[in-house]
Amino acid sequence: MRYFYLGLGWFFVALGIIGALLPVMPTTIFLILAAWCFARSSPELEAWLLNHPVFGETLTRWRERGAIPRRAKIIACGMIAVSYGIFYYTRAPSLKLALGVFVAMAAPALYIATRPHD
Repeated sequence: MRYFYLGLGWFFVALGIIGALLPVMPTTIFLILAAWCFARSSPELEAWLLNHPVFGETLTRWRERGAIPRRAKIIACGMIAVSYGIFYYTRAPSLKLALGVFVAMAAPALYIATRPHD
């Protein structure tokens, strides 16, 4: 299982790097998952992520308190709202589809909004 978690951790690191380069893909969630995998496979790689100069503080806050920085919360919820607006105005969905997509997008936004922040 150690090698499985190690490989999965590197997979999530790769997705996090892609997310850092592409604005449509998240970064932090993949690095949180990578740290979780590394905690089960490689304490050295876990420490590397948790002490990283760019991402380490965010990962540590999440691990200790489930905290998301206020700026990240605003950006994430704003992007969810903008994405829904683009969907709604470009697709002209039926009421049933519009409500389904709204609920599917509002649920993660609500989760993000209710996490503690610094």
